[in-house]
Amino acid sequence: MSSLLSDRIGMVQYAIRKYAPLARRLEEEGEEVLYLNIGDPIKYDFETPSFLVEEACRALRGNHNYYAPSPGLMELRRAIAEKERSWNGNSVDPHRVVVTQGVSEAINLLYMSVLNPGDRVLLPDPTYPLYLALAPIYGARPIFYRMREEDGWLPDPDEVRQGLEAGAKMVVVNNPNNPTGALYPASLLREIADAAAEHGALLVSDEIYDALVYEGEFRSLPSIAPSDALVVGLNGFSKTYLVPGWRIGYMYINGPDEDVEALYGAVLRGAQARLSAPAPLQAALAAALRRPPSHLEELKRRLDERRRYLIEKIEETPGLELAAPPRAAFYALPKLTVPLGDEEFTRRLLLEEKVLVAHGSGFGPAGRGHIRLVFLPPPEVMDEAFKRIGRLAARLGA
Repeated sequence: MSSLLSDRIGMVQYAIRKYAPLARRLEEEGEEVLYLNIGDPIKYDFETPSFLVEEACRALRGNHNYYAPSPGLMELRRAIAEKERSWNGNSVDPHRVVVTQGVSEAINLLYMSVLNPGDRVLLPDPTYPLYLALAPIYGARPIFYRMREEDGWLPDPDEVRQGLEAGAKMVVVNNPNNPTGALYPASLLREIADAAAEHGALLVSDEIYDALVYEGEFRSLPSIAPSDALVVGLNGFSKTYLVPGWRIGYMYINGPDEDVEALYGAVLRGAQARLSAPAPLQAALAAALRRPPSHLEELKRRLDERRRYLIEKIEETPGLELAAPPRAAFYALPKLTVPLGDEEFTRRLLLEEKVLVAHGSGFGPAGRGHIRLVFLPPPEVMDEAFKRIGRLAARLGA
């Protein structure tokens, strides 16, 4: 059977869900597993806003059950352009927006459209695992610029320049950041954008957590990039609108007209091959975006309370050390202070204490010796989870 499988699939790893099958098997055996691994608010005690549910029902009953145009419904693309203008100060042409099946598909479409075998893609370290997982599919080589834990997990712009000088074709920025919860200042983003433009590299800005900021101010990279930079903005609705299962994301392309036209045409060819994102949910979001996002204030308040609680629990739990508390998104990346590798710690934590986290090495070399935690669970769940983490750490000599 092994001869039937492609060589490339063996190179694909996705750290966040790697141990999820084992967790489900433990649950089938009657164990209670506590999940601190996945950024899905609906899996905890958050609910999709009622106005979105109503719009989805209205769209289904209105027979929006057809194949949508491959780049997305124009009413949603226009609503996205207006959302980017009003939220983030971005000037976006709705005709250069592509609605995707989550940001995950947008990343795949970009890789498909831009990367050839042997090309280098410059990634933050640590990074969201999908950027790593897809590179071998297209024969590309990921290279890294370090995010400095001692400086709040901020990127090192000198390492960005070094990666560009080494021939990187594409540079990815993820702000607010997953897995660290870091938030980048505008001055640093401008340095990165200027360097990418100078070297003629495609600049990709993943901003899916743009509204989930608790300390500081979010600045959208495309809004401050130089006019000669070719920039792709990635965003979506899973996190800020609490609809992760809807799988609706988007990308938009800014920059010199000739480059924008070429890249949009390439992305569209890939999008046509998969037909479209779900039409009724696109129609629902187009309608929902016409109203103010009144749910966001309460969402941020609850998340900020849990963020502060998570920071407290990490500080008092043996075996964990948090040099850079999260300022945005809903993740933290504490360091392990136990004599065990992060993946083996993750595996044993699940088997022995029935707590599932994500191992830091799955996010890149700088993640080694760390684990990624989410602060989505209610305080009582986090409290029990940290008791269990502390028990394992104590057994390991923390």
